Amino acid sequence: MPRRFWILVVFVVGLALHNIVMASLWRAGLRGTPLTLVEAWKDALLAVALAWYALQALRRRELPFRFGAVDALALAFAAVVVLYGLIPQGALGGGAGLSAVAHGARHDLLFVGAYFLGRCLGPVPRNVGWTLLAAAAAVAAFGLAEEYLVSLDWWRFHSGAVGWYRHQLGFPYKGLSGLPQNFVYNTGNDRPVRRLVSTFLSPLATAYMLCVALLLAAAWRRAWTIPLAALCAAGLLWTYSRSTWIALAAGLVVLALAQRRAWPVIAAAIAIAVAAGYTQAFAHVAPAARFTPNELRYQHAQARKAASNAQSATNDASTREHLASLRAGLRAVADHPQGYGLGNAGSTAERFRVQLKAGESTYTEVGVDTGIVGLALFVAMNLLLLWRLARRSPWLAASLAAVLVLSVQTDTIGVPWLAFCVWAFAGGSLSGRMPE
Repeated sequence: MPRRFWILVVFVVGLALHNIVMASLWRAGLRGTPLTLVEAWKDALLAVALAWYALQALRRRELPFRFGAVDALALAFAAVVVLYGLIPQGALGGGAGLSAVAHGARHDLLFVGAYFLGRCLGPVPRNVGWTLLAAAAAVAAFGLAEEYLVSLDWWRFHSGAVGWYRHQLGFPYKGLSGLPQNFVYNTGNDRPVRRLVSTFLSPLATAYMLCVALLLAAAWRRAWTIPLAALCAAGLLWTYSRSTWIALAAGLVVLALAQRRAWPVIAAAIAIAVAAGYTQAFAHVAPAARFTPNELRYQHAQARKAASNAQSATNDASTREHLASLRAGLRAVADHPQGYGLGNAGSTAERFRVQLKAGESTYTEVGVDTGIVGLALFVAMNLLLLWRLARRSPWLAASLAAVLVLSVQTDTIGVPWLAFCVWAFAGGSLSGRMPE
């Protein structure tokens, strides 16, 4: 493996460990600005790498890659993000302050920076893919063990997770004593069950890494990948991320088209069937948890707010919440196509107490931040990238397709592991075919 690819290994492994390490540092007493500086290791590493390649290009008077249409669309999107960061919020109807605007710019530009880093690095060696699969299996194994060996009370009252999320990052989580509420699945009878959160301290971010790893294993089809893939599959089930199960099936269908083979379609059907059956078994096999009295009062208050909504097996509270958020975001983009400016959507708005214009969906968040022009460039760039990857790297085409499906109801570019790793790998594969 060429030495320059160490940076991708650091991102694959380091970002998987990031949250648990940061929470541990917070618990150990490193807080405030010092911890913020440590947390920025990923941004600093990306910035230094891009600066080094930029200097090399100036010195040699040529780019390290052949400039193409995807690159032009990525630069155009980045230019729109910068422009919307400079336009006064009052002119657009937004309410974000300078800090929210800065974080909004970072949020929208990270995946672009990672993509161009990949373009500079070139085709990803097979060893990096092996590292990804092994790391994902380790994340799954750790998560499964933690599920049954570590109590929810330890995470609430003795870990650094609450301090990391609430005091360091500023997220006002209320339903689980300061933990993200998706640490558990609420069965509706005040008896929640644990979801696998692993080193990411998030069932969703964990599920996304495991999904990408499973698509890699499917693309490779090697006997030695079977035990690693089995661990990843078990971990993915225990995250209880139904949207990721659907995205995995979509990725397998794209893999079938890219490789011109039928078996991934069969695998997609099996994955959906297993996932559907697991929804009935999850509450019986996952570790039981409990709400504290204060949490119960909050849960009952939230239930009363939603009492007027229809209930059915396919229309549970989580599904209704996602659909309502998506509809609200689509209305915001349609009613205000010029956008509101950076920092008015998603986790950035939540973190800086800005009135939320759109949440969860990457597409609606980009539309709110950068208007319909920015949204069109974002979609065009990624669809063209997907098309090009289908001929160069079926695994990455399948992975990007899964991410774009997840983007309908998830802020995928706000998940560091996805933003840094998937788009960096994708950018590199445009320069040549990854061995599969």
